[in-house]
Order: sequence, then C-alpha cells, then structure tokens
Amino acid sequence: MEIKECSALMFRSNCPSRELLDQIADKWSMMILAVLAEGPLRFNAIRRGLEGITQKALTQTLRKLERNGIVARHVIATSPVAVEYEITDLGRSLVGPFKALYLWTRDNYDAVEKARAEFDARMEERV
Repeated sequence: MEIKECSALMFRSNCPSRELLDQIADKWSMMILAVLAEGPLRFNAIRRGLEGITQKALTQTLRKLERNGIVARHVIATSPVAVEYEITDLGRSLVGPFKALYLWTRDNYDAVEKARAEFDARMEERV
C-alpha cells in the first residue's frame, strides 16, 4: 500500500492510521476493551457489561479486534466448549489512552451539555 500525505491533519483514504482508527475507535471497541481491562471474560459476560450491544455487533467487533491483535480468543476445553476473550499486550497499550479519553468525557460532560443547549437554542431561534 502506498502511503501519501498521511498525517494527523490529512487523513487520505489510503492512510493506514485512518483505517486503524476507524477500527479501534468505533462505537463498541473502546467499551469492549474497558470491559476486558480487568481480565479475560466469556462472550456473554462481555455482552452483559455492554447494555444495548447486539450479539452480531459484539461478534463482529471482537473478530475485528482479534484480527488487529488487540484481543485474543481462547477456546476452553469444557463441556460444552467455551470461549473467552482477553486483551493482548498490544491491546493493553490502548488502555491508558482510552482511560484518558473516558476521563475527559467525565470531566467535561457538563461543559459539553452546556454547549449542546446553547447550540440547540441558536437553532430554535432560526426556525
């Protein structure tokens, strides 16, 4: 893949970091990693920790994270066979940045809500 003008200011369609950002910073990936941060979990335990995620969305996201080396899937030889997921060392390197992003959302929620209310009020004035 040829990389052209790939920077934090210009995300060309062939920029590998753009593709990877799309895959690790999507709706569910960050939350799945947060749920797995304390240790390995089975599929349904992950699902219980993520209210609103569908089985299909969880399966697709776990596959994507596994393909990218962020999450490892382990088959447990029990009857019936079970599967658990855990964060890899590569995935653990994301925990700090994701935690910082989460803390930002918590620390700035009131300011964001104020900005939303101000925006909504301006939009209502235009109607």
